[in-house]
Amino acid sequence: MTTRVRVRVRVTGIVQGVGFRPFVHGLAGTLGLSGQVGNDSSGVLLEAEGDQASVRTFLIELVEHPPALAVVERVETTEIPLTGVQAGPAAFRIMASSAGGQRDTLISPDTATCADCLAELFDPADRRYRYPFLNCTNCGPRFTIVTGVPYDRAATTMAGFPMCAACAAEYHDPADRRFHAQPVCCPACGPTLSLVGVESAVAGAPADWESAAVAESESEPLLAAVAALRTGSIVAIKGLGGFHLATLARGAVGEAAVARLRARKHREDKPFALLVADLDAARELVAVDPVAAELLTSRRRPIVLLPRLPDPRLASQVAPGNDHLGVLLPYTPLHHLLAAELAEPIVLTSGNISDEPIAFEEREARARLAPIADLFLTHDRPIHMRTDDSVLRVLQGRPMPIRRSRGYAPEPVGLPWAAPRPVLGCGAELKSTFCLARGRHAFLSQHIGDLENYPTLRSYLDGVAHFQELFDVTPAVLAHDLHPEYLSTKFAFDRAEEAEPPLELVGVQHHHAHLAACLADNGVAGPVLGVACDGLGYGTDGTLWGGEIMVASLVGFRRLAHLATVPMPGGAAAIREPWRMAAAYLRAAYGPGVCPPAAAALAGRQGERWEQLGALLDAAPSGSVNAPLTSSAGRLFDAVAALVGVRDRVNYEGQAAIELEQRVDHAELGGYPARLVDDLIIGADLVGAVAEDLAAGVDAGVVAARFHNGVVDVLARACAAGREQTGLGIVALSGGVFQNVVLTRRLADRLRADGFEVLTHHRVPPNDAGISLGQVAVAAALDRAALDRAAVDRAAVDRAAVDCGAMDRGAVG
Repeated sequence: MTTRVRVRVRVTGIVQGVGFRPFVHGLAGTLGLSGQVGNDSSGVLLEAEGDQASVRTFLIELVEHPPALAVVERVETTEIPLTGVQAGPAAFRIMASSAGGQRDTLISPDTATCADCLAELFDPADRRYRYPFLNCTNCGPRFTIVTGVPYDRAATTMAGFPMCAACAAEYHDPADRRFHAQPVCCPACGPTLSLVGVESAVAGAPADWESAAVAESESEPLLAAVAALRTGSIVAIKGLGGFHLATLARGAVGEAAVARLRARKHREDKPFALLVADLDAARELVAVDPVAAELLTSRRRPIVLLPRLPDPRLASQVAPGNDHLGVLLPYTPLHHLLAAELAEPIVLTSGNISDEPIAFEEREARARLAPIADLFLTHDRPIHMRTDDSVLRVLQGRPMPIRRSRGYAPEPVGLPWAAPRPVLGCGAELKSTFCLARGRHAFLSQHIGDLENYPTLRSYLDGVAHFQELFDVTPAVLAHDLHPEYLSTKFAFDRAEEAEPPLELVGVQHHHAHLAACLADNGVAGPVLGVACDGLGYGTDGTLWGGEIMVASLVGFRRLAHLATVPMPGGAAAIREPWRMAAAYLRAAYGPGVCPPAAAALAGRQGERWEQLGALLDAAPSGSVNAPLTSSAGRLFDAVAALVGVRDRVNYEGQAAIELEQRVDHAELGGYPARLVDDLIIGADLVGAVAEDLAAGVDAGVVAARFHNGVVDVLARACAAGREQTGLGIVALSGGVFQNVVLTRRLADRLRADGFEVLTHHRVPPNDAGISLGQVAVAAALDRAALDRAAVDRAAVDRAAVDCGAMDRGAVG
């Protein structure tokens, strides 16, 4: 006789909004099981009854073959009493969602249009033919439209679009691909595309949007937008997480349009991303290796930075002076339609003025983008959470995120160990993110931007509030940077003080956070040797660090060596004007008042400002506000870039170092020597060698290569010295300087050749966008260590009590 069993199963992970309930329903029907399945605030809860072998197969399939977008983290099974219900047409039911209890479920990122939906999009016989909002359980908007959990239509911005009869039939049909697909819609019931001119966009209230669109777009909105792009218009396009600005990218029309976009957007040099129709179109512009091809076509659809190929038709202002292009493939039906109609690459850049967050609300977008855009291609589905495109590079056959946002957030990063209490990592100032940790889940936010203006700060605060609501987490600990002037640090102190009772504050040194992020990225607790190289971060000695060799674990760090400090003439002005750092490093290499022949051209370009800077360095006390001391590797790269003639002034962060990397002659294997004296790396040696080669007429590409190789050599020697001191054989590389693929690849190769295991970033960026994860990892580890110490102390007290009791009994006896 066959043994029947009934089990209650709790499934947690990314299991809502990804077709998990329909999958369970279909699987149960195939195996002849009765029962039920539903969403609640913790994930999916189901019951299944049938013969023991079928139930066992059912449980295995849940884990091994879930839906494509699902991430099953845990399956908990409990045997419960039988009900006696036999399998049949209505034996297994999908139940209404329950919203009560602690919210532990995870939210899926937004996902690119799947192959099935794409086939429908271009099928003239399909009722969703050319409909720019089609989706199913395997694709479409998720994070950007979710307003709460459980993930049901009522908790998304699709709540205002009642399903038509045809969509409702699909939604309720267990055999349909759209069974319980929450954003399901069609031309009869869903969002509508509109094309609006700037004057109407600015003047019209939301209620006027549709009438303005009808009046101004005589043909189908998308075709009218395509026609406008072909004639050189700048079109603001509403995407998944905000508005983009688009122009044609090729030919004379594209040349003029891209130049106009740069002028209006106030973005002088920073490269624009290009949207292309498919991989074949991408291969006309860039070199696409297998890893890049996989990234470009993945469900996440990031922008991928790839080596550019010659294309005389591409507008010169797309990526001026840059040997890489950022390319992405369509990820929504609207983008697919645009790319198919144009059959040309288009610029697709964030809808904002430089340094502001991307515009995502209708009224906000109209007000902010009207000075830039000529037309608005928009729609009436609200965006709940703004989210920029993600950006990645490929490093040694693995993805390296530069910006982790759409397609990735809010998917959690696993911590090496669970956080005993909820933690909020407040992040840094530039490339800001925040991170909310609960247990082993670290929910790293989407890209927020630089916290240097009110709109970005407002976006940061809104994002923190949304994550707390979405994941039902109230932090007990706030982890922050040590820099007292960072707005993220001030936010932490203000919030801690306002809370009742006050929240615990944990200050995490900037470069310790960088290395902790790399450790968490690789699932390692440490200790390791760490190389942290970036623009700058506040050091424990009051100087600005940025070229550090450390021993680091999640619970602490020790500085072993660092770049010898030099002054930053003019403070923050030295970041914007790399020639100032060249002057400081030449002074360190040659002494005050000496201008070697190689620096004559640089000095001549600055005119009397060169002499004025020398006077400032003579007069300013070492480490003063006007000339703070720094060990920053980023500032060393800036100095060499200016000396080589690459860049005296920058228009965006890291521009000088990026352009110096692109000058590298890859055939050059020589490197400049630099001394390692006790705990100091003498960066001035490298600058002096650069100056000597330039004076001898050595090509700038060779000089750039020898400088990079010299940095690699001295960092590798510093790591070898660190291994002799500590016995550690693992090196973690972190900080924004390691976005430099030439440096990172050559240093990693050298370290591995020297017998080290090397950890680099592959899930979170090495730049300051990863800082908040590092802060959370450190705070959680310190919390766990404190609990462990307390447990040891309690055990010692208990043992003492037992011993005392035994002594007392002995005395009485």
